[in-house]
Amino acid sequence: MLRKCHHVSSLGASQQVWRKHHLICLPGGFFSSPCLLLLLISCLCAESEVKEIHAMVGSDVELLCADTHKSHFNLNDLYVYWQIESSKTVVTYHLPNGSTELYVDSQYKNRAHLSLERMKQGNFSLSLQNVTPQDSQEFTCLVFESEDLSEVLKETIRLHVAANFSTPVISTSGSPISSQELTFTCMSTNGYPRPNLYWINRTDNSLIAESLQNNTVYLNERGLYDVVSTLRIPWAPWAAHVNVSCSIENVVLHQNLTSISQAENYTGNNDKITKDPQENHSQKKNVAIFIILAILLLLVVVGIIFTWVCRSRCSCRQYTGLHETR
Repeated sequence: MLRKCHHVSSLGASQQVWRKHHLICLPGGFFSSPCLLLLLISCLCAESEVKEIHAMVGSDVELLCADTHKSHFNLNDLYVYWQIESSKTVVTYHLPNGSTELYVDSQYKNRAHLSLERMKQGNFSLSLQNVTPQDSQEFTCLVFESEDLSEVLKETIRLHVAANFSTPVISTSGSPISSQELTFTCMSTNGYPRPNLYWINRTDNSLIAESLQNNTVYLNERGLYDVVSTLRIPWAPWAAHVNVSCSIENVVLHQNLTSISQAENYTGNNDKITKDPQENHSQKKNVAIFIILAILLLLVVVGIIFTWVCRSRCSCRQYTGLHETR
């Protein structure tokens, strides 16, 4: 008996031969051809609950798709198919009497795997290795009976990919003491997804106006985000005591990385530190006390020497008695 499949969509511009609206499907050998992939894409229209899962860039992750109602399956009776929901990109699939990666998208070859032994037990989960930022997608798992094309299982998993940003590094230039504009630069690298960056006035924990900031966020060669932000504070009497922090927010990881910089510790660069005036006053006071004590000690020593000299001279005079007068 012939089965007619209507309105079949294409898997991509490179597969022009698949762009047909009417296909005749023979139950015997039909699914050993690309028509299987088209059928699985077009014939399942039922909505499924979207499950959320998170993974770090470079890690391995498992996208769960399992039938808990049955413990044994004959893989010769099943079609198993994984795709990216939005673009219908082929991730991996299983055909009866063997599987092939002929139609798997190049970015998933050798990274996406199904386990035959686990599928026999109803576990059709996808093992995805070396997760990349481009894997932040919705993946759909489709399982069919080969005899009547009845749906066995459908799962949709939304994969959120993240990478930790480096701790922000703040550099400072300018000097509010000499009536110059004070500039702070904050840099953080190799994170994902795109971050939020905030400058905070730590005096009252208020956000600093965006009009004073210049933020640049860009993708590097690894497909991760680098961010550089410049904060310029015009000269004002209070600027000499400004205390700011730079915070990088990763919304997927619910993480904030913060670094602090204090303008009053700098006189134009990060290497020169201004001393505390109170510390200078204390040092001067200690020096004065030391000098006074040294003078007093010197006077005491001089007095002792003078006394010893006088006693020595007096002891040299001898008594000769009374002289007789004739």
